[in-house]
Amino acid sequence: MNVTIIESLAGVMPAAWNRLSGGKHPFLRHEFLYTLEDHGAVGGDSGWVPQFVLAHENGRLVGAVPLYLKYHSWGEFVFDFAWAEAYQRHGLPYYPKLVAAVPYTPISGPRLLIAPDADHSAVSAALLAAVERHAEQLGVSSTHWLFTTAQQTEQLRGRGALVRRDCQFHWLNRDYRDFDDFLQHFSAEKRKKVKRERRRVREAGITLHTLSGSALTEHDWDVFYRYYQTTFLRKSGHVPFSRELFHTLGHTMPEDIVLVLAKHDEHPVAVALSFRGADSLYGRYWGASEHYHSLHFEACYYTGIDYCIAQQLAHFEPGAQGQHKISRGFLPTDTYSVHAIREPAFRRAIGDFLHREERAMEYHMKDLSSHSPYRS
Repeated sequence: MNVTIIESLAGVMPAAWNRLSGGKHPFLRHEFLYTLEDHGAVGGDSGWVPQFVLAHENGRLVGAVPLYLKYHSWGEFVFDFAWAEAYQRHGLPYYPKLVAAVPYTPISGPRLLIAPDADHSAVSAALLAAVERHAEQLGVSSTHWLFTTAQQTEQLRGRGALVRRDCQFHWLNRDYRDFDDFLQHFSAEKRKKVKRERRRVREAGITLHTLSGSALTEHDWDVFYRYYQTTFLRKSGHVPFSRELFHTLGHTMPEDIVLVLAKHDEHPVAVALSFRGADSLYGRYWGASEHYHSLHFEACYYTGIDYCIAQQLAHFEPGAQGQHKISRGFLPTDTYSVHAIREPAFRRAIGDFLHREERAMEYHMKDLSSHSPYRS
């Protein structure tokens, strides 16, 4: 088996790469990852330097890792800034580090991508060994695997890495017939609250339009980008994705894109962009021209649930964080990251911190679950 490290996906055939993840995960598609690269969201001075690990057998791509050399911790959604500060106080460099992840995307999925007909154990071992060698050769402080699946989390734990547990809020489709059927499983009080929020949007004269990527016009994308840009400038002052990047995604992977467009008197007033996988919907970006009561909940949550029920999608992840999602049917769900820390003293200290954080997270998850809106 031949394992190499490359700094661009430009020379990798999209079909060969996409075969590794089976097409289930839109953010692992060649079209998504290469578009980030081609439009400057990674590479250049972004602080994300592609270091893709490829495994070939008899000339055929059988495995890969979406790996990046990082010079900061922005865009990861697994917060290790305190670790970096501790390194600095002790006169040690935390950056650069290696990160196996999808940039700017807090969505769980495989980070060891392996062809379905390959020897899973052999390819996996070759990829992990290659990442470890690369980390040693570069002399980085650490290697981080973000938003790993439960199976790959345990696989990495078995190699001595430290596991960090976190929480998001996800919706599961229990074969609901429609939105009203879904609400019938709520307590009466919570059901009334959701109905009231949806009614307020209608009473404001706002209509919601769910559009697939293939139906979007250049004008639709421009409207989306204007609101997306405003949201990011207000929150962080930095806009990671360009207008042209979204236009490219609209052309290269339209079947994976779902845009909710809210209109008032036929004028767009809000947008919510999601990506669709084989059995899941992933909410990513929201923006609005002004505040309308409950419109965020309608555009980002309820219309997405409607879409999942109609399309028979099993799973909806509306984005990271937000305990307010619980009362709207999204329940606390474990997410994981895995961290290989090279410096022994820091590995012990971080391991102790993660052990204590894990116990606190256990209690936190139980408390969150007690606020479920479901009757049972």
